[in-house]
Amino acid sequence: MPDVALDVVERLRAICLGLPEAYEETAWTGVRWRVRTKTFAHVLVIDDGKPGPYARFVSTDGPVTVVTFRAPGEELEAFRQSPQPFFVARWGRDVVGLELHGDTDWDELGELLTDSFRVMAPQGLAARANLPTVQASTFDPTNG
Repeated sequence: MPDVALDVVERLRAICLGLPEAYEETAWTGVRWRVRTKTFAHVLVIDDGKPGPYARFVSTDGPVTVVTFRAPGEELEAFRQSPQPFFVARWGRDVVGLELHGDTDWDELGELLTDSFRVMAPQGLAARANLPTVQASTFDPTNG
């Protein structure tokens, strides 16, 4: 499977590593960010219908870059009603995904990833999570 474009990883890294005790690691595919032992963000590329579960939920064989994160209960239901570029996965009780495109709103994504961190972090760390500053410019993940 192809690697996630470096500019995408760098933008996500800037958001995720701005959160207390968050760290980055290579995942089974793509890159993920964790707090303690819990993943709060994961970015990967769907290509040639793989990985299968992601391709099915996004309804594409790719290539497309997606990021998954956790959503608190009240937001999860809103995501269930949302059209693409969002999708709700059937693994985990609260996993949401977003297709990344040239018009991705990075400010909104920063808020979503911060909320995801708060869902997964211990209460004390969650309380210390401030919304990271994200540049509002857009990018094209297919051009990297």
